[in-house]
Amino acid sequence: MRRLRWLFPIAVLLPCRLFAWDDTVRARVATLTINPAQVTVLHLRPEFESVIRMPEEITSVILGSPGNFKAEHNEGEPDYVYVKPITKQPAQSNLLIATKSGQHVTLTLLSDGVGTASSSAAVDFLIEYRNAQSFLVVSDAGLPGSQEASGARTEQAARRASPVNGALGPSVTASPPSSAFDVEYEQQVRMNAPVWTKWEGKQIETSVGDVRQWRNETVVSYSIFNSSNQPVEVVPPQIQITGQKAGKKKKKEGQGILSDQLQVRDYRLSATRLEPGGRADGVVEFDRPNFKQSTERLFLQLAQADQVDRPILIRLPFTPPIASDDR
Repeated sequence: MRRLRWLFPIAVLLPCRLFAWDDTVRARVATLTINPAQVTVLHLRPEFESVIRMPEEITSVILGSPGNFKAEHNEGEPDYVYVKPITKQPAQSNLLIATKSGQHVTLTLLSDGVGTASSSAAVDFLIEYRNAQSFLVVSDAGLPGSQEASGARTEQAARRASPVNGALGPSVTASPPSSAFDVEYEQQVRMNAPVWTKWEGKQIETSVGDVRQWRNETVVSYSIFNSSNQPVEVVPPQIQITGQKAGKKKKKEGQGILSDQLQVRDYRLSATRLEPGGRADGVVEFDRPNFKQSTERLFLQLAQADQVDRPILIRLPFTPPIASDDR
């Protein structure tokens, strides 16, 4: 009789357990090639943890919204980052992961939440990144951007072997640049003695090169120098437009300021990790607005990875010289 008392609840609960398994979330696993110019969308879901694996040791993880997502990385597993939503409401944020060789990936974290119409969408359980080109994988040669990434690594190696302000040596004899964007980047890399600007409380100094306009797009070349005695990491460039909010009464300094980020069409940065005395060169291309208010200002936004909330803002001309290069 006792056995029957125990078997009856089990017989009732077993079908319920099997029914719950029918609602299993659809999982996705993907292998991607590192491309700093692309943004990967990572689909997440509350109560599930997603894994990002890099091909080498991770040095920094920057999360845009710690109040909605959690990103974990520890020295015991140097190649992994664990990400999950910590709210059951729909949420979105960005995530930047940098490695010891200076490579980085940018992701958009997207969580549909619980109880929404799209909450049953597939979830990315594992995203595994690999280098853009490998001598061991022949098929990688056909991937988009593989040749460009290989050239960037060659230039980085040449710069590490030469003084900070030295030009590229004759050993780097690449084919002629295929676009005006490449020309701007090469010219900035070869600039021997940029005029550096120091910033209070920063480990880095900056220098802005050419600012050119291509149709309705603007390109800015720049350099970053680590003048401290400690390694430093920098994040990809952004473009900010800032203006004064209209009002009759005069407000205190810092109040009534409106700022917005403009879309970055393309950028290139030779390195994100700078050793003491190290230099990085970059170029950024963005869509310039057709017009602005008289109080609005355009800025190149650069930041150290450990001070993203205190970026360096470099004033840019709204109407730069028009480039004669045929793109």
